[in-house]
Amino acid sequence: MARQAHSPAPGTAPAPRPALLTRRAPAVPGAAVLFLHGGRTDSRDRSRPWHLAALRMRPFIRTVAGGTAQDDVVIGSVRYRVRGWNGGDEDPLRDTRRALAELSRRFPGIPTILVGHSMGGRAALRAADAPQVPAVLALAPWCPDGEPVDHLKGKHVVVLHGDRDRITDPHASQSFAHRARAAGARADVTLVPGGDHAMLRHSTYWHRTVASTVTDLLAALPTRPHTPEPSTDPAR
Repeated sequence: MARQAHSPAPGTAPAPRPALLTRRAPAVPGAAVLFLHGGRTDSRDRSRPWHLAALRMRPFIRTVAGGTAQDDVVIGSVRYRVRGWNGGDEDPLRDTRRALAELSRRFPGIPTILVGHSMGGRAALRAADAPQVPAVLALAPWCPDGEPVDHLKGKHVVVLHGDRDRITDPHASQSFAHRARAAGARADVTLVPGGDHAMLRHSTYWHRTVASTVTDLLAALPTRPHTPEPSTDPAR
């Protein structure tokens, strides 16, 4: 006999889907890298994994995962509810905070590096106020005038931006990094000669640089927690 499906009670909203998508989860993780793809300024359309902004990040996820294949690093990404930032709703930022909370519940105490592109770069930079986030790698980030920087004190911020980007402003990224340094962050910005917003021109450089930067950021983390080696003492 088929099991009868139960509908939610009238007036009860369905539980939101998890915001954290785990791509790799070691048995004893010591750190995490969380990816945030781009989106739109305004859109209430549901975000789908086959949208171009999401697909654009997959090669970077694979490259970073391959570069840390023997490491104790969780690889994950943020699942957005909708495609847009949507003004004061700041939807991708809300989703990123949910993903970080889910990650903390599953893997308490591990430092998390955020890697975000475009709108995801803006969300990553904002979400760096979380204590578990010591560093952010922002790729062609959307940095409007007046973006907050005070919360980045003591954080490490790396920005890569193509100098031919016509979607987000590379000069705004430079200005943001300057203000972040003044606020006490360690902030570095590199303009990619000939680089476009989609990171398709000089793609090999983009992938290689993202992988090496994440490796360096992981190496700079404090000593990670680890599980002691099994004892060889026969009395135990």
